[in-house]
Amino acid sequence: MKTVFEWGAPGRRCTILPALDVEEVLPKAPFRETAPRLPELSETEVSRHYTELAEQVFGVNDGFYPLGSCTMKYNPSVNEEMCSLPGFTGVHPLQEDATVQGCLRVLKTAEEYLCAVTGMDAVTFQPAAGAHGEFTGLLLIKAYHTERKDTKRTKVIVPDSAHGTNPATATMCGYEVINLPSGADGLVDLAALKAAVGEDTAGLMLTNPNTCGLFEKDILEITKIVHEAGGLVYYDGANLNGIIGVARPGDMGFDCVHMNLHKTFSTPHGGGGPGSGPVGCKAFLAKYLPGHAVSGDGELRRTRAEMSLGDMRAFDGNFLVVVRALTYLLMLGREGLPEISKNAVLNANYMMEQLKDVYPMAFDKNVYHEFVITMEKSAKNGGVSAMDIAKTLLDHGMHPPTMYFPLIVHEALMVEPTETESRETLDAVIRVMKEIHEEAVRDPESIKASPKRAPIGRPDEVEAARNPVIRYRF
Repeated sequence: MKTVFEWGAPGRRCTILPALDVEEVLPKAPFRETAPRLPELSETEVSRHYTELAEQVFGVNDGFYPLGSCTMKYNPSVNEEMCSLPGFTGVHPLQEDATVQGCLRVLKTAEEYLCAVTGMDAVTFQPAAGAHGEFTGLLLIKAYHTERKDTKRTKVIVPDSAHGTNPATATMCGYEVINLPSGADGLVDLAALKAAVGEDTAGLMLTNPNTCGLFEKDILEITKIVHEAGGLVYYDGANLNGIIGVARPGDMGFDCVHMNLHKTFSTPHGGGGPGSGPVGCKAFLAKYLPGHAVSGDGELRRTRAEMSLGDMRAFDGNFLVVVRALTYLLMLGREGLPEISKNAVLNANYMMEQLKDVYPMAFDKNVYHEFVITMEKSAKNGGVSAMDIAKTLLDHGMHPPTMYFPLIVHEALMVEPTETESRETLDAVIRVMKEIHEEAVRDPESIKASPKRAPIGRPDEVEAARNPVIRYRF
């Protein structure tokens, strides 16, 4: 398709502004010597350009979107209606507390509900996304050890199946990362964990279910081992959708947790936002929370914790995402919430059982919200790879699963169908994946040439990553 610079012609406009009827006052600031070369388009051209872009975007409203660990589920429209109310969109974060009591009530109620869901005692809504929440959670752990003058704790243990942001977060917080190898069953190796912990252990970062879609059956022993060594345990909330309403991180022994409101609690995400990664913690960590807490029985007010980290970002985070999440929780209620995880687990296991006779599974056992296919044997023998399967799915109007992750599974395809997909959709996807497998056996070169019907074929991904074209050349 054409770029926006290839549309239009000099002198074209899509706005009609009245003549200036006040004195022109320009700020005292340096100006460019030459005006920027911005596109000049008519309203028709602007409309067509953005329509063409929209037609090439794929989202959950277009079709199956099974990104493992990303929980790309359908988001109810009522959430959008609620967060569009003028009482939420028309306020300013610097208003006096007395003038935004409704907004403060949203924050306080959302905190109470999220604490109930996770087993935590307090929540901050400041973090803008999941990795930002990780960073906040690790800073809470660091503040705890610092106050106790326990400065010898310089290491954070991270399983080898963890999200890539986990070791990066620990490093940003100044910790040395200790890689914890998984057992053959894809779970934490207790012997390896016992060997890794010590007086220098600050904490462990873990998600449960883990990145392989497996529930850590020894989770109580895992958290006990870390606690007995003097460390704390952080819960990566990326996979919370697999247990929400049924099990709570706080009951498993976790000390703090981040939640992806833009995943588990249904806000459209992808492409950079909007995100929200609030962090919950046990009471003994609450005094370090960033931002402001909302307190009071009658008139609500914002107060800062006594030993607060300060601010992770401005104000109360992405407030409208919190409105969406609270709407979602209120709509589902205590009875409806467990249906999320139960149906997510059901859908993942249904798909896996239907596919495991033709696609090798990394772990042939019951999973939670996602399962992992491995194309390692096929790729090594010159057959189709995970990339080939993913590219072929594009031709069938489906978004590919997460590829080449988790790193402990070679040639991985990680599938998370989520709870919002119907059985009819799952059956259609299963049929397509079986057809792709049959074609891969019959004519592998055809699969390797996919996609054939997408806007572009297979770009040179190494060249694109190392030498991206980010500027239009006139």
